[in-house]
Amino acid sequence: MRRLLARDPRLWFSVSATSRPRREGEVDGRDYVFLDHDEFERLRDAGGFLEWFEVYSDLKGTPRAPVEEHLAAGDDVLLEVDVQGALAVREAYPDAVLVFIRAPSREEQRRRLVERGQDDAEAIDRRLAQADAEEALADRFDAVVVNDDPDRAAEEVAAILRAHREARRPPEPGSPPPAGPPDR
Repeated sequence: MRRLLARDPRLWFSVSATSRPRREGEVDGRDYVFLDHDEFERLRDAGGFLEWFEVYSDLKGTPRAPVEEHLAAGDDVLLEVDVQGALAVREAYPDAVLVFIRAPSREEQRRRLVERGQDDAEAIDRRLAQADAEEALADRFDAVVVNDDPDRAAEEVAAILRAHREARRPPEPGSPPPAGPPDR
């Protein structure tokens, strides 16, 4: 995410909200918007989330208001969500560009989770089992990028975004209409 944001200043990153406790070193509003369970539910019940789900016993979601404000201002909004969140976003915004980021292998994914040091062995096994289920839905995304090299993966996602921006850009005044199918 950081590499992609550094490459593309036109992106605004939406910080997700969570009901889980803040971990050491995490900053409210940067890593997550930290809400207690009751606050999260009040905001959810008031329609304050674009998408939300219970994930590993914690509530997580995308606050609606800042996303809508940035979209209205013409910004491209970058969300980091799981598969069920992405599919919920697609329901709300059918023209959203969904990119599935996949680890190069389950072994590498396990190594990264262990190295991160935030989960016990049981939680890592649960996350890897969930990854299998999520990858089965990757065909519902616009593109799949393998995160084997973070710089290359960020550039690939940036290229996907550039192509989508170009495709939705209105034609320049006086430019010829797009070519249709050849005459027969």
